[in-house]
Amino acid sequence: MPARAVRGMSAPPEVVFNTATDPNRASAWLPEPLRGDGSPAAEISGDELRARWGADGTDAWSAEIRVEPADSGGARIELDLTDGSGGSGPDQLADQALTNLAREVADNLQAG
Repeated sequence: MPARAVRGMSAPPEVVFNTATDPNRASAWLPEPLRGDGSPAAEISGDELRARWGADGTDAWSAEIRVEPADSGGARIELDLTDGSGGSGPDQLADQALTNLAREVADNLQAG
């Protein structure tokens, strides 16, 4: 079962999603097993802001992020993180990943 972390951010959903899926920023927030080149393996466009990353191999890690609008004008982010070996490692990593993503979003807003 994947670890799930949920967090609210005061940035617009599109900014959060674009930051999360930017290959130049992904290595700053994705857990080590998923960093690779930082590009999402598959992305669902349209009304949903959703992306998925996966590592190669049978004991592969995967991550899926969903970004939705929040009532406050910000965003609600859900991250599902799975350790393909069935270990308990993803629990703390999922929370830490969203903390790191929040920092990248803040940096992105200040730069833009």
